[in-house]
Amino acid sequence: MSGHIFKLPPRAALSAASLFACLLFLTHAPAPRAQEQQQPPPRPTPEAVELGEDDVLKIDTDLILVDVSVTDAEGRAVKGLRPEDFKLYEDGEERPVAFLNVERRAGAERPVAVVFAVDVSGSMTPEEMERLRTAMTAFSEKLSNRPASFALMSFGMNAHVVQSFTSDPRKLERALGKLAREESGLSTHAYDAVDDAVRLLQRSAPRTLDRRILKRAVVVVTDGFPVGDTVHPSTVIERANQAEVSVYTVTLPSYTRLLASNAPERAPLPTPLDVSGLVEKTGGTNFYATAKDYDPLFKALAEEVTSTYVLAFYPPDEKRRDGRLHTIRVEGPRGLNVRQNRTTYESRKP
Repeated sequence: MSGHIFKLPPRAALSAASLFACLLFLTHAPAPRAQEQQQPPPRPTPEAVELGEDDVLKIDTDLILVDVSVTDAEGRAVKGLRPEDFKLYEDGEERPVAFLNVERRAGAERPVAVVFAVDVSGSMTPEEMERLRTAMTAFSEKLSNRPASFALMSFGMNAHVVQSFTSDPRKLERALGKLAREESGLSTHAYDAVDDAVRLLQRSAPRTLDRRILKRAVVVVTDGFPVGDTVHPSTVIERANQAEVSVYTVTLPSYTRLLASNAPERAPLPTPLDVSGLVEKTGGTNFYATAKDYDPLFKALAEEVTSTYVLAFYPPDEKRRDGRLHTIRVEGPRGLNVRQNRTTYESRKP
């Protein structure tokens, strides 16, 4: 009887009217609503905050992270933006930004983990290999002021880890000296190599380091024409998105579709790597090497890799466990170009 207890007076008898009144009360007494008791209270909408140097970062498993690069019309990185400068949409609906993690104005820069995947197929010339070694050394030196670790892979007919992750630039330099061309190599398994590099980052590069979100990137150095891959580009893109990895490419001029060499002002035609969307859909950038000195290009690449923002948001309760693929879109201030390292996320199944 809904938990209500009534005691009758001793030796007293209820009249018909009294009995009817008791039954009427019990019939209309409000019962507990089980559904309301079982459902947890809704998560409050968080206010957007910018993490400072002393903030302890704890990544909630429900939190969705998006790496964002912002450039101006000349392609220069734009820094100093705030959470309110961005709009974030999930499946076309705007979501509040939970936090924004950025490069500090001075010191304690964002840590990075980079896998270099270097094409050693027969089409790469010995001169390019030598210039590449010095340029990659310049890249690591450019990042020497921050927590940074590097790994080196080579690929042609197969992909190999030449150097596992290290923060010692001397080890990286020695590993670069071990790179050797596959003189008779007829295949260039670029997508397979990127797939292996993404897995290496997942295994060895933590999501956070020194209380800051780690920037994870793959830098592919190639002539731009993959041949013989076993993994489809769309699969590589999906895995890179899930691992929050951005892919950058450095296309060397040995066998690229460069237009006439006497017209350097003309842009090169897109390579198959470009057309696949591997770079665009992971938030990276294509760099074309057209000069004999690759150092400036790799220094610009280092600046690009480290000039990113991290936006985060909580999906609504009904989407957190539906096991479906959802779209993400980020908008920045008008007139600026925004690239994001993922355009979708897949929610966990219950």
